Amino acid sequence: QVQLAESGGGLVQAGGSLRLSCAASGRTLGRYYMGWFRQAPGKEREFVASIHWSGGNYAYVHSVKGRFTISRDNAENTVYLQMNSLKPEDTAVYYCAARLESIREYNYWGQGTQVTVSS
Repeated sequence: QVQLAESGGGLVQAGGSLRLSCAASGRTLGRYYMGWFRQAPGKEREFVASIHWSGGNYAYVHSVKGRFTISRDNAENTVYLQMNSLKPEDTAVYYCAARLESIREYNYWGQGTQVTVSS
């Protein structure tokens, strides 16, 4: 089992920045992909970014490229999502997720953290 706990959400004005954290525990994560997803009201959950725990293999949804950066800290067992130049359309509940590299679907999820961007 992998336990994930997000933090760092909040209310920010358009153009501002937030950094989300996802503390992971329960397993050695060297063979896991870590992802960030988000779900806005009335919309389906969408992929935002991912990284392989060993580093590299970055992926981003087009709408956040150049604004968001995913990273991880092995010592802290934490994945981060640095979000800059935030837009009102980035408003959503953000979820951290994990999957073993051999599995297609993310099967471990955090509880989510709310990000609200005001115009």
